[in-house]
Amino acid sequence: MTFKKNFCVAAIASLLISPLSVSASYTDNEIRIGYLADMSGPYRDPIGPQGMDAIQMAIDDMGGAINGAKIVTYSADDRNSPDVGSSIVRSWIDERNVDMVTGLVASSVTLAAIRLLEEHDRLGLVNGAVSSAITNQHCGPNHFHWVYDTWAMSNGTARAITQEGYTDWFLLSADYSFGHMLEADVEQVVESNGGQVVGKVRHPFPTTDFASYMLQAQSSGAQVISLNNAGTDTTNAIQTASEFGITQAGQILAGMVLFSSDVRSLGLEAAQGLQFTKAWYYDINPEARAWAERFQERTGSMPTMVHAGLYSSTLHYLQAVKAAGTDDTQTVRKQMMETPVDDIFAQNAYIREDGRMVHDMYLVRVKSPEESADENDLFEIVRTIPAEEAFRPLSESVCKLVNN
Repeated sequence: MTFKKNFCVAAIASLLISPLSVSASYTDNEIRIGYLADMSGPYRDPIGPQGMDAIQMAIDDMGGAINGAKIVTYSADDRNSPDVGSSIVRSWIDERNVDMVTGLVASSVTLAAIRLLEEHDRLGLVNGAVSSAITNQHCGPNHFHWVYDTWAMSNGTARAITQEGYTDWFLLSADYSFGHMLEADVEQVVESNGGQVVGKVRHPFPTTDFASYMLQAQSSGAQVISLNNAGTDTTNAIQTASEFGITQAGQILAGMVLFSSDVRSLGLEAAQGLQFTKAWYYDINPEARAWAERFQERTGSMPTMVHAGLYSSTLHYLQAVKAAGTDDTQTVRKQMMETPVDDIFAQNAYIREDGRMVHDMYLVRVKSPEESADENDLFEIVRTIPAEEAFRPLSESVCKLVNN
């Protein structure tokens, strides 16, 4: 908006005159945040309404205001529809003058939203969406990708399993942009590590009946069935595989995007032995556990990695707004990139020029019921994937912001 741009120019000019004027450099004297997510569909449990609790925890930790400017939030259900999501973001920009939009779960919704954010020079903090294209083909100067992406998830899991000698793969993928990207990334990792894809099939999003897809996977002769989906699609697929005796017969299920809430929904009996890559787990260190217990006291359940990412990215954003003394998008973006990320989600992490927040990832294995000490003791960390290995190297990037 013209008003916002003019205001920011005036704010910068006033800073040159007096450093005490920072308290008056926030548009509308408020910092406005929109949380856009799937509140009622397949991503409700791992992200959904409780994502707003994570955001509010970050706001509370900042005291609810910055230099006298109140922090205001809005939230909405995008229903996993790009049209619905775009309409909400446009109305937030036009009618509520939001500074930042976070959440952004379905990749199709996210890609539509970040175009609008760039057009209107607002900031987007992508936490739920997984497509690695967000900071590759679709990178831009107005969004960061925080928690994970398809390259990191597939590279961590598919490489480990293939290198263990399980080389024949069947790919079961959700039929939309996220599933397509994850499928492509898994296939690339498998083949580059000496494996082969012996079959693939795509299912509608969302799907409740996976019987025909699992029969195809079972009859393919593949050693590994890669589940390139998320949320209830993944849990329904795993449940169907269990009913068909697929894992009992020796085929391996490789979940590419799994959450702690998914494992609880399935139960350790059905999920035990699954290996997959996670961006965060509440038992990584004492600080993470303490924050997770705060979250549980507030919501009644332990947080997922996206909940932790929402807290981390919101806190980093608000700290940058405070340090910069303005809510001007590009000034705050620069401050965020110049400041290391060091909190309950990640340590010694940073934001690259393509907008990817780079941090350690973790290959985990689901414990058996006998190995689990309590209802929250779900995973064993098999290995830590160092930050520099976890995400697509910039040398392979096609992002327009990267100078290769």
